[in-house]
Amino acid sequence: MNDFWTSWQPRILSVFRFIIGFLFFWHGTQKLFGFPPSQQGGGGELSTLMAVGGILELVGGVFIMLGIFTRWTAFILCGLMAFAYWGWHGTSAFLPIVNRGEMAVLYCFVFLYLFFAGGGSWSFDNFFMKKSEE
Repeated sequence: MNDFWTSWQPRILSVFRFIIGFLFFWHGTQKLFGFPPSQQGGGGELSTLMAVGGILELVGGVFIMLGIFTRWTAFILCGLMAFAYWGWHGTSAFLPIVNRGEMAVLYCFVFLYLFFAGGGSWSFDNFFMKKSEE
């Protein structure tokens, strides 16, 4: 039975990676295009840092979804989320539950994991690595 779990691990990593990228992508569209609309309202002028963050979330989300340059994209997004936590959330209070920074912390460590784990078997990275080895 252990062989079953082990054999599916790279595939489930790919599913995990895709879902994380899909969710992260929508954070970027929300910042840049106001879609989907936020429950907190928002909109208006976009600061330069928020625009850069939105672009990284949008493009990075697509790259993570497809498994393109997964490790380096995850590394950059991990840093973005650490910056988001310490630059915005962590300034008001330390605990994420108090300063509403849970998602930034969670994404930070998910991307750190993807940096070390890679894209899994169903990724463009894996597809092109196999092609170059042949």
